[in-house]
This record gives sequence, C-alpha cells and structure tokens, in this order.
Amino acid sequence: MTDPTYEFTRAITRSPSASITDGLRAEDTGTPDLDQMLRDHAHYVATLKKTGAEVVELPPLEDFPDAVFVEDTALCLPQGAVLMRPGAPSRMGEVAHMAPALRDFYPDVREIVGPGHIEGGDILVTGREILVGRSDRTDAAGVAELTRIVSDWGHNLREVFTPPGVLHFKTDCSLLDGDTIMSTQRLGASGCFDGYRVLHVADGEEAAANSIRFNQFVLMPAGFPRTAEMLDKAGFDVVEINNSECAKLDGGMSCLSLRF
Repeated sequence: MTDPTYEFTRAITRSPSASITDGLRAEDTGTPDLDQMLRDHAHYVATLKKTGAEVVELPPLEDFPDAVFVEDTALCLPQGAVLMRPGAPSRMGEVAHMAPALRDFYPDVREIVGPGHIEGGDILVTGREILVGRSDRTDAAGVAELTRIVSDWGHNLREVFTPPGVLHFKTDCSLLDGDTIMSTQRLGASGCFDGYRVLHVADGEEAAANSIRFNQFVLMPAGFPRTAEMLDKAGFDVVEINNSECAKLDGGMSCLSLRF
C-alpha cells in the first residue's frame, strides 16, 4: 500500500528561463545567477529521478520569469488535478502552459475560475485532510472554490492562516510522512497542526521548513545543519540541494515540482 501524500511515480518540473532575473521577490537580496540555478535545478531533477519516478521536464517560459515554480499552478491528487488561479497577476498566464502536461496524465482536470485566487504553495495535503493557508496570494473565495471541487473527490479541506509576512503556507512547513509535519515555531504555535506529529526546524533555520518528502528522500535546502541533523536522527534520508538562487525569489524545494 502506497501513501499518495509522499509516494509518487511522477513529477513535473520546468527549467528556469533567462528572464528569472526579473522574478517576483518580497525584498531584493540580489540578482539570481542563472547558471547556478540551472546546476541546482539539475541536481533537484536528478534526485527525483533517482527514486525511480518519471520526471517530465518542461521547457523554460521566457515570458513568465517565475514559471520555474510550477507548484503554484496546480494541485495534483489521486482523483484528478486542479488548475490554480495565482494571486500574482504576472503569473496567471502560467496556468495555461501547465494544463496540457496535466491532461496527458489526468482524465479529470478541473479549474479555479475565480473571482478568487489560490496558489499551490499554500496547499499542504496530509494523510487525513487538505490544509490551505490564506495568504497574500490565496483568498477566501479561492479556498471556497477549491473546497467545492475536492469535496467531490471525497477530501476534507481545512482553511488555516499563513503567518504575516510569509509568502506561502508551505514556506513555513512541509510533509514528512502521512502524519508528520516539519514546521517553523511561528507556524506551529498557531495550533494548526494539533493532532499531528510535528518536528520543528532549528531556530534561525526557518528557511529549511520548505522541504519535500519524495519517496525515500527528504529534499531540503543546503546550509541548515541542525535541521538536517534533526531529520537524520528522526530516520529520514536527507538530500541537501543548494537553494541560494531560488531563495532570492522566495522559492524553495516544494515550489519546483508538481508531484503525483
């Protein structure tokens, strides 16, 4: 028996484009280095493939600087896929470019039509429910529309709230297995994970919270040794991947793939 929350046979990624230097960011911490990002992205894709999964590598989209962050365009569930409606106007056009790839694998592809907005980075699927964090990119109307869609497939959706100043809900958390969540202290303190096993990232290593469990590996950003040690001691097989350039655009491990 497999667990569809972290055991996957496929992933979809998109190569960074040269226009990534124009990507959105909450604050300017420097211009991303495309060559370094390409090397890091190749390491990420190779790690996914190492698990035996099929990885669909989509070409860059020069007209959409943030298109490497494919997670925001869709939600992939065993029953079907849902095309999102990003809250950043410059990213809304990315969804139409993702739709054909998803339709190659899913007979049932639905769509958030609006007027609300919702991005995949605010959605955490656990073994018991779908958690959706309200944020600057995901609003109440978007959550309500997604609730109606996934309820048709038998899923329970619970609305929670992303901490102020944090881009996405999953900026501060990730799923380690069907019932275990890694979280920052600030998000865990909200009580949104009551009833789950919660492992907190080390103080000062909050950026490590955006990791992904993909089959046997936990892919986490490099440079957070105490959190990596904590995961290792908890029995997880950690692969550290440099994230210096994506971090300049508020991106992390989960942002770079759709997993199903």
